[in-house]
Amino acid sequence: MSKLSDWKDFLIIGIYFAFVLAVGIASSCRKGRNSVKGYFLAGRNMHWLPIGFSLFASNIGSEHFIGLAGSGAKSGIAVVAFEWGAVLLLLMLGWLFLPIYLTSGVYTMPEYLERRFGGRRIRLYMSIISTLLYIITKISVDVFAGSVFIQQALGFNTYISITALLVVTAIYTIVGGLSAVIFTDTLQTIIMLTGSIILAVLAYVKVGGLWALEYKYPHAIPDTYDPSTNSTCGLPRDDAFHILRDPVHSDLPWPGVVIRSTFVSLWYWCTDQVIVQRTLAAKNIAHARGGTIVAGYLKILPLFLIIIPGMISRVLFTDEVACIDPAICKEVCDNESGCSNIAYPKLVLELAPVGLKGLMMAVMMSALMSSLTSIFNSAATLFTMDIWKKLRPVASDRELVISGRIFVAVLVGVSVAWIPLVKSAQGGQLFIYIQAVTGYIAPPVCSVFLLAVLIPRVNEEGAFWGILIGQLAGIVRLVLDFIYPAPGCGEIDNRPVVLSAINFTYFSAMMLVLSALITIILSFCTSQPDYDKIYGLTVWGVHKFGVKRNRLAKRRHTIIRSDSDVANGKSVFMVEKAYDTPRMSAISKEIYRSNIEDQYAEEDKMAERYQETMKISSGVSLFLNFNAILLMCVFVLCYALFA
Repeated sequence: MSKLSDWKDFLIIGIYFAFVLAVGIASSCRKGRNSVKGYFLAGRNMHWLPIGFSLFASNIGSEHFIGLAGSGAKSGIAVVAFEWGAVLLLLMLGWLFLPIYLTSGVYTMPEYLERRFGGRRIRLYMSIISTLLYIITKISVDVFAGSVFIQQALGFNTYISITALLVVTAIYTIVGGLSAVIFTDTLQTIIMLTGSIILAVLAYVKVGGLWALEYKYPHAIPDTYDPSTNSTCGLPRDDAFHILRDPVHSDLPWPGVVIRSTFVSLWYWCTDQVIVQRTLAAKNIAHARGGTIVAGYLKILPLFLIIIPGMISRVLFTDEVACIDPAICKEVCDNESGCSNIAYPKLVLELAPVGLKGLMMAVMMSALMSSLTSIFNSAATLFTMDIWKKLRPVASDRELVISGRIFVAVLVGVSVAWIPLVKSAQGGQLFIYIQAVTGYIAPPVCSVFLLAVLIPRVNEEGAFWGILIGQLAGIVRLVLDFIYPAPGCGEIDNRPVVLSAINFTYFSAMMLVLSALITIILSFCTSQPDYDKIYGLTVWGVHKFGVKRNRLAKRRHTIIRSDSDVANGKSVFMVEKAYDTPRMSAISKEIYRSNIEDQYAEEDKMAERYQETMKISSGVSLFLNFNAILLMCVFVLCYALFA
């Protein structure tokens, strides 16, 4: 495989780095960046286009170029279901979840759970789990995938290359906060789309077009394959061009894939801090929804820009990408288990002319850096608002921002320390591990968040134990996966039935249902929540703010006066009629008055935020709704063509 060697390619890479740093530093000079809202939510003043680009860039990391193209080369297009499922979930984020998040004024998703259910344990638990998952899974898989490309393209030392990337990304994340991340994500999305479109066109031309690929892919069999063995190892799948596959015997059974790519993935697209934080930075709901629509359209593209080019790579470079002899695989990609991970780097280094190779190297760095900066900023937000602020309730805005920046630096150190484990993870095994973690740990979170916004009767007791028990069951399955690894191609599967007979997508669906049942049963068997305190925190309550702007006038309808109050001319207070009892003592009345006025004050703030964030003209609303329906039609059309 040819490597980058021309000075023009390195010049383009250098210009890219300089430009990204310049954009990041310039955006860090925005007014208010040293406040909590300015640093962690970009002042809540972002427009729809940067939000949409940032949502896409935060999601599309280097693992997508390496992993999706590799999956396409190895088994076809079915993996696109996980990409296209995001279309539905992004619309759900914009139209179902965001009105609640924006009105409640939360900074983090664990903060919303605390506001919704009360108590602190569920917020602290979710913050710790989310932070650990960022460190162990998201950063590690990005670093691994990025190192594959860098090592193949440059031959550089992996540790030096990855450390340099982590340091650069951390600099403008620490300095500029979310605004720097969003603006650099916008730049990186443009670079990613430009480079990947050019390379995809070159690949389509080289293979002869999509119809030629459909003919050639089934014949992309490595020369080392021995037909006399009657083995399917190394052969392309018969259903490679189908998204919906056999529900029992296939690698990705369609019922499990449908549930996993929609309901289970709700955890990532509607409740994960990395994604939701970008929409919380919007000026209002119109810009937030516009951003989700832009990201939804962009999520259609990975099939055509990454997965199918990965399949083309197998056709053009069959013996290397589809190698089945461990000795040859070891020589080609230093991984005896297979070389499908080099499908995209192989295209770049073999097809791209001088200059475009440098641009595509910048694309891969863009993908890696945009994901890492998003993770750094979101993890810092979780640590600062959900952990540090609890330890230091009197911390100033300056202290909170500084603690967030220090935590980013700590994350960089942890990421660098994680590299040896990533490098020793034998290629795709880490990718399998990442998929297992998200498939086993995420479903309980999906269930609880969905029930939290839809069913007011769900309480803290049910939510906490629903998440905990569901995740414990997922961890048991994860441990079993490590103890009993999947057999290689052609080997007998002697694993326990729970592993061999239940596909991981089906297990994810089971965990989704289990957590939901536990949450609902425990909630209805224990005391009901205080509905007054969760007003505006469910889908049924938040929209009532738009019915009557001043809820205070509606609910404070009874005046209680004591004779002494009237005689002394003291200010009166108003309470709920149900609590208007002549025998209520003055102290009790004062305590109750203080509590209920605090409650009313918070509701007033939420009502004001609703009026501010939900400002949207009928024309804009109609335009957004039309585009949401149009996006759904595009989604259905794509599925109809490739299902």
